[in-house]
Amino acid sequence: MENIMMIIGNVKFSITLDPGVWIFDDRRVDLDTYFDEFKTDSDALEEYTKSISTHWDREIMEGSTFPKTLKTEKKFEKEKVLSGSFGIPFKPFLKNAEPHEQAKEIEISQADGVVVIPIEEAEHLILGFSKNGKPLVEDGPVHVYYQDGSNRSNPLKRVKAFRVL
Repeated sequence: MENIMMIIGNVKFSITLDPGVWIFDDRRVDLDTYFDEFKTDSDALEEYTKSISTHWDREIMEGSTFPKTLKTEKKFEKEKVLSGSFGIPFKPFLKNAEPHEQAKEIEISQADGVVVIPIEEAEHLILGFSKNGKPLVEDGPVHVYYQDGSNRSNPLKRVKAFRVL
């Protein structure tokens, strides 16, 4: 239970976060490359449409049987999951909690203190949950990174909860 965190406070719904299951989430990002790539906000429908069209194009060109390359892609993806460092965007969780209109800040409670940031910045946070294929047991359950990577070498650690103020 020490790995479970909450989004509480000035929200319509309190949300429970369990980083142990995020490795299976398609929204996860590779922290080794995420901050080096240029990121723009795109909506989920556009991303879904692109992935479906890629799959459709592949089936048109190669048929519905799986070519050998897909097997090696799956193997590579499995190895990447077992050895990579991953994070997940905070925005979908915050959106599901539905902060009230008067909410202006988020308080990030850590084992050794509190950090308060504007809610607009909080929407762009990345929650790191895995390093080199292992969960963040000693200084976790998550590390909090700013989207621009400015705290990449020194993220917020030992996060216990998120309180919307």
